[in-house]
Amino acid sequence: MRCPQCSAMDDKVVDSRAAEDGGAIRRRRECLHCGRRFTTYERLEEVPFVVVKRSGEREPFDRRKVVEGIGAAAKNRPAVAAARDGLAAEIEEELRLEGSEVTSERVGRAVLARLRDLDEVAYLRFASVYKGFTGAGDFEREVGLLIKRSAPKGA
Repeated sequence: MRCPQCSAMDDKVVDSRAAEDGGAIRRRRECLHCGRRFTTYERLEEVPFVVVKRSGEREPFDRRKVVEGIGAAAKNRPAVAAARDGLAAEIEEELRLEGSEVTSERVGRAVLARLRDLDEVAYLRFASVYKGFTGAGDFEREVGLLIKRSAPKGA
């Protein structure tokens, strides 16, 4: 750290403590060249997490949008509604492991995968919007896929 008084690069840390409710570390330093004391703050630099939309537009990932989408699909489905914040956090964590950019299609598939295992009605509601269902035939096809996937083998 460069001393603000003499610009020397040699210093020692005199005191460290958490600051800003744990969002930063406050360090009290002393310049070994001129003896002046000064304070520095260390903060975690967040890596931006971006969603690439179908149009090619990029926007920051917004967990609230995932929560709202799950909430709309889970309307009057208490098990899913209660778990939507946790689901959104799990989905965000899974997607962040894939890199700093993710497609909106990948976000939708991650939501669908979680809903399929949690509640089939909420899954169908989300799929109807995400996949752009246009009629009853689309629902029939998706229900058929759900039944085929959940039916035990040999039954």
